[in-house]
Amino acid sequence: MALVSDAGMPLISDPGFPLVRACIEAGLPVEVLPGPSAALTALVASGLPAERWRFVGFLPRRRAERESLLEHTEETLVAFESPRRLAATLAQLAERDPDRPLVVCRELTKLHEEVRRGRVAELAKHYGESPPRGEIVLVVGGAGSSSNDPAGRADALAALHALVEAGARPRPAAKVVSKLTGVAANELYRQLMDDA
Repeated sequence: MALVSDAGMPLISDPGFPLVRACIEAGLPVEVLPGPSAALTALVASGLPAERWRFVGFLPRRRAERESLLEHTEETLVAFESPRRLAATLAQLAERDPDRPLVVCRELTKLHEEVRRGRVAELAKHYGESPPRGEIVLVVGGAGSSSNDPAGRADALAALHALVEAGARPRPAAKVVSKLTGVAANELYRQLMDDA
């Protein structure tokens, strides 16, 4: 299956995100053909929310600066990282937020392309044991996004349905549920409308 867009790089601001997410959850491979940059290609391939994201170039070398950046970014973060520093960066992030969603993209659009998705702790362990080669792009779920897994989204959606059934207006209710769960309000609202 191919998704083609005549509106520039697809899946950043169009309905393709649920398609990529469904493919990933079904265990199907997702290949992104070259976009305007490795950052956008990685963001689309990651399957992480792209409604709000931030590109920071290379992560800071100093531990305190890196920690501050990673801990205080609520949107999906896209960054380049040196393969020599990757294991240490992931170990540092795992100390603070082991369940945070993370995607490590390596050698995008090249022969040995690899997109590895998981939680920070499991990917820190993998790359600590198997140091990578090549160009690395990290896509990190927003701070507090560990609750954005499918089960967390299902619980958030159930809470939204309950509020609406009790008489709450859908948009304000979606905002409240979003604040409590970390699941994007627009995502919840769209799913609620799809279920109606």
